[in-house]
Amino acid sequence: MKKPVYLTPEGLKRLQDELNHLKTVKRQEISQDFEQALEEGDLRENAGYDEARRAMWQNEARIAQLEDLLSRAVVVEGNGTFETVALGCQVELETEAGERLSLSIVGSHEADIFSGKISDESPLGQALLGKKVGDVVEIKGKRGAQVYTILEIKPL
Repeated sequence: MKKPVYLTPEGLKRLQDELNHLKTVKRQEISQDFEQALEEGDLRENAGYDEARRAMWQNEARIAQLEDLLSRAVVVEGNGTFETVALGCQVELETEAGERLSLSIVGSHEADIFSGKISDESPLGQALLGKKVGDVVEIKGKRGAQVYTILEIKPL
């Protein structure tokens, strides 16, 4: 049995929208590319036809992947308050240097460090799970230990 895919409501909608786009708009575009390639004649040496086939395979593979993810999706929503760090919350942290950091704890399929979204499976995400405001978390890495203090826990 495959493991569940944890998603925020926003992440679920994003995947559903992508799936819908691939099934409707992208399939139509690929179909038009096939028609254009067929009009050009000989398919044995037709780069347009080969490109359309490759695009179709990639599109269908992504559709299958999204359908699999969505079939295992478990939506996590904050209930308005968080006593401890959990999936679906936003955490305000402070480093030893006094810098503030705001991170959202999301499932691995939504993680995007550039948007401040870290996976619950990442080293920092795992270390934060279950901790409370005021707790100190230490992450050991290649550049030494990084220490964070939890300042606030709130819903996304």
